Parts: sequence; structure tokens; C-alpha cells
Amino acid sequence: MKHAFLAALAVLHLAALAACRRPAPPPGGEVCVLETSMGRMAFELFPEDAPRTVAQFKDLVRSGFYDGKDFYRVVKGHVIQAGGGDAPKLPPEFNRRPHLFGTLGLGRTGDEWSGDSEIYVCVAPRPHLDGRYTVFGRLVEGAEVLERIANVPVEERWEGPDRKMAMHKPLEPVVIRRASIRETGSNPLSSIKNRFDSLLCPRIDSAIL
Repeated sequence: MKHAFLAALAVLHLAALAACRRPAPPPGGEVCVLETSMGRMAFELFPEDAPRTVAQFKDLVRSGFYDGKDFYRVVKGHVIQAGGGDAPKLPPEFNRRPHLFGTLGLGRTGDEWSGDSEIYVCVAPRPHLDGRYTVFGRLVEGAEVLERIANVPVEERWEGPDRKMAMHKPLEPVVIRRASIRETGSNPLSSIKNRFDSLLCPRIDSAIL
């Protein structure tokens, strides 16, 4: 019985490792790089899943829209958010991409057509958001930076009619100093690896073993 149990654990361990080995962005693709006051993060974009959202986001990045913006909302175990307003409303482009650690999505109000320039990044799996928000990218560099941002001290704020919406604001601003769109093959990002996976895999290993 003990050997069977250990064998089952080994199978689960290998399955988890296989599941978390996702490829890095393909050569020649584009990534969005956010240089923040706490370090750099890079995101692969999903134009095949959310073409209009990705196109507008890239235009905003190239125009300097996000430069100087802060992550005004930081909710540990949920998301960090920045941006909002000053851009055309986008149609919902809900897709099958899951909300995992490092997922990049388009923020909105209760109106599915209200998304514009507000972005969020998941700091933990949030499966209840799947299929309800437009996912248009994922973290491929800077997992440790995202972790640091997610854990900054915040002023707790609760909003909404039932005051259950966490709108916690960092005590010290976390600023996007510069946002840019770069080719993955260009030398500034030629060494991009999927650090998101390298962070996630040890977590899975320790959880199973």
C-alpha cells in the first residue's frame, strides 16, 4: 500500500512538472516590458486571443500612456491594477486563457463593454475570473518583481454597495517608470526566459512532495 501511494505521488509530481513547463515567447514575437520602481516585468501578448485589446494596448504603450502611472490597487492573493480611462471602449474578447499567477488582463466595470486602458495582473490563480474578463497576456520575466509588488504595505479600502470590494492602495506608490513594446529577438530581451514557470514549478514540487 505504501509503495502504491508513493508511486501515485511520483506520477502526480511528474504530471505537475510537465504542466508547468510552458514555452517562452517564440522568437520574433513581441513582449511588453514594464520598468517599475520595484523592478522589471515582461509580458508575452496574445493577439490571436484578444486582437483588438492587444492592438489598443500596444498603441497606448507606444504613446507613453502608462509611463508614470502607478499600481493604484494592490490586493494580496488577487491582483494589481494600473491605468484606466483616456482610451476607446473595447468589446469583450473573453477567451479560454486561465487566470494564473502572472496573467495580464483588461479591467472593466460591471459593463462587459467598459474595458479601455485599465490593466490587471494576477498575483495568484483566480479561476472565478475565467471567461469573464479579457486575458491578453502573461508574465514571462520578473516573477520575483510581481511577488514584491503584491506584498507591499497597503492602506485597506473597501468599496461597493456591500463594501466587499478590496481597493487597497500601496502606502508607497509603485510606479511604472516606462512601458515599451520590444521584439523578443532584440538584444535587450534576448535572454528572456519564462521565469513565471521557474517560480511556479518549485511551488508545485513542494506542495506534492
